[in-house]
Amino acid sequence: MEAEAAAAGGPAAGPRSAVEKLSAALGQRTKALGSALQESHRQRRLLLVIVCVALLLDNMLYMVIVPIIPDYIASMGEAGHRQGGAPQPQPPPPPGGFNGSGGGGGWAPSSNASRPLLRPRYPPDNEDLKIGVLFASKALLQLLVNPLSGPFIDRVGYGLPLFIGLGVMFLSTVIFAFAENYGTLFAARSLQGLGSAFADTSGIALIADKYPEEAERNRALGIALAFISFGSLVAPPFGGILYHFAGKRVPFLVLACISLLDGLAVLLAAKPFGDRARENRPVGTPIHRLMADPYIAVVAGALTTCNIPLAFLEPTIATWMAQRMGASEWEMGLTWLPAFFPHVLGVYLTIRLADRYPHLQWFYGALGLVIIGASSCTVPACRTFWQLVVPLCGICFGIALVDTALLPTLAFLVDLRYVSVYGSVYAIADISYSVAYALGPIAAGEIVHSFGFVKLNLGMGLANVLYAPVLLALRNICKMKPSLSERNVLLDEEPKGLYDTIRMEQRANSGDARHRDFRGSSEEGSSGEDYT
Repeated sequence: MEAEAAAAGGPAAGPRSAVEKLSAALGQRTKALGSALQESHRQRRLLLVIVCVALLLDNMLYMVIVPIIPDYIASMGEAGHRQGGAPQPQPPPPPGGFNGSGGGGGWAPSSNASRPLLRPRYPPDNEDLKIGVLFASKALLQLLVNPLSGPFIDRVGYGLPLFIGLGVMFLSTVIFAFAENYGTLFAARSLQGLGSAFADTSGIALIADKYPEEAERNRALGIALAFISFGSLVAPPFGGILYHFAGKRVPFLVLACISLLDGLAVLLAAKPFGDRARENRPVGTPIHRLMADPYIAVVAGALTTCNIPLAFLEPTIATWMAQRMGASEWEMGLTWLPAFFPHVLGVYLTIRLADRYPHLQWFYGALGLVIIGASSCTVPACRTFWQLVVPLCGICFGIALVDTALLPTLAFLVDLRYVSVYGSVYAIADISYSVAYALGPIAAGEIVHSFGFVKLNLGMGLANVLYAPVLLALRNICKMKPSLSERNVLLDEEPKGLYDTIRMEQRANSGDARHRDFRGSSEEGSSGEDYT
């Protein structure tokens, strides 16, 4: 009887047992993956990858519109004139024309063959102003939101703001893909600035928190900077090629999908909605106190100064190349691409030098400013494309030195003088970048028109060279790194990041008066003291 029952239930029992085995195997795999992600070493590597992808996306979104938006705005203007004017013979279609009746919507290309591959035609002056405002709107909103996003990150932690930022970036990218008028483009660009204020700041702060040791932090931030550079430099060719062959929507939809996947990875690795320790999170230093710190102010000024040449040259150099050397479309489109390699080289050299001589971080930053200044001054003397590549590579190499040396210094200053919570201090760094990139698209063209391209470059070069000696103010602070860090003084075990502050306060309250006095003097922000 049992054999007959087994035979009768055999066909149904076979698939059922297979499903049960598959479910059990998936459950074991999920548990193994979860336990692996709980290991701090693997978890922080995964978080580093997530942050690097977020920074790559943000900078690709910032630059991917370079070969797309000018052509589209010009086409919108021509379409408006045709629709609003008297009936007349239709002119030839524009290079990247507006096709109101096409199946692809308002962004459907009207002539793929005639559209420039990497860079659009020159827009008229009134359209140039629209383009400048559109490009600057992202940095302007980022500049306004960062004073609020920094304290928010300090209060709730790093995972939730990173998830929010990626979600907003996904939404702005989708809006870009389906926008059909200038107002929608402006809203999408501004929304990207809102997402960047959360994603960029929380991502860099998360790296600083998960890599508390100085050498590891330098390497991790250097990797993040390499992704930033790669995103900025590869995005224009990426956008131009896809725009040429597949239409405007495709590059934005590709980036939107990557942003969505990165947000899902944040949910898996950082668990932004399940942080049980949020109630015990230490209170970060108010952002206005950090802004008033003279050492942080020196670093922030250097970050702004070193990025001004890049921010002001990006919207002006293509027109100058066409007028000065008769550059072709592919030369104008690939102007900045060779500079990626010296930027990565600068990051690598700074990390290696910082490992061996950590007390010279201020010197690496000052050297970078001098290189940027000298390279900026030589740009107007170039006569050919390959001559121009050399100073542009020098500018990006110098920016790599400054960023790689000074971004970890911001976290160290917070560790040394305040509470080890990094949201507000990296919001200040993001403000520094936003100042340069908000002014560049709007002011650069007017400065060139009023004073000339040569004087613009000489002024930027002189500003960088003159700011280099200011970094001498960091010399004594950098010497403290091997011996007087709060982590080394108050912690016997390996630090775990954000919660170092809780343990430091417990150790300080347990009876070491000398260390407590040192911390108290740092918290009171006596910026005029000699820390030697």
